[in-house]
Amino acid sequence: MAEAGAVVEPGSGAAPDRAVVRDALGVGVAVGLSGFAFGVTSAGAGLSALQTCALSLLVFTGASQFALVGALAGGGNPFTAAAGAFFLGTRNAFYGLRLSQLLALPRFVRPFAAHWVIDETAAVSLAQSSRRAARIGFTVTGLTLYMLWNLTTLLGALGAEAIGDTDAWGLDAAGPAVFLALLAPMLRTTTERAVAGIAVVLGLGFLPVLPAGVPVLVAALAAPAVLWLQGRRTGAGRKGARR
Repeated sequence: MAEAGAVVEPGSGAAPDRAVVRDALGVGVAVGLSGFAFGVTSAGAGLSALQTCALSLLVFTGASQFALVGALAGGGNPFTAAAGAFFLGTRNAFYGLRLSQLLALPRFVRPFAAHWVIDETAAVSLAQSSRRAARIGFTVTGLTLYMLWNLTTLLGALGAEAIGDTDAWGLDAAGPAVFLALLAPMLRTTTERAVAGIAVVLGLGFLPVLPAGVPVLVAALAAPAVLWLQGRRTGAGRKGARR
């Protein structure tokens, strides 16, 4: 992982830059194509093509977008659905704290760059060994993903409107399937898997008894619960070591 105080190495050449661009393009294209599934899912939830495209243009955080339209599709209250999407998107604020130090962009650029602070741009940037490479990775990933995500969102929304009932084609499952595909590779540690497992149990457990959109908020309690238990175990271990 690059250090916050990383500087541009004098010997940075074209070959390393090409490698960063290649990796960034790969991530941008692979994830950007998922916008088609979002467009279909959003249209199936009752949103117009204009509303769907506005979400991708202005919100641009895939997981939160899927959570929002998923809650709406289930008949949830718009405010509850928006709250669930908001809490899911707060992770980007923590990415921003780290990236602001790593990228050290000019102040006038930061408000625009903040719109591209998402899982993929953070992952590509933090994987680089220099500030120059991190900036290239962030820019190429963000630009590729933003353009492709919005284009495929439009195609998905228009396609869903053209075919009519998305449930009849089974396309209502596209959103959850893509969401799981994006999430699964991120679960690398035992703590992350525990949070995901408990969140699934809470979400599915409360699904039959709570209004649509609320189970997502309840599932969010999995993270602080696991961290609290982990903290207690760490504290108990330290006390035992002192004895």
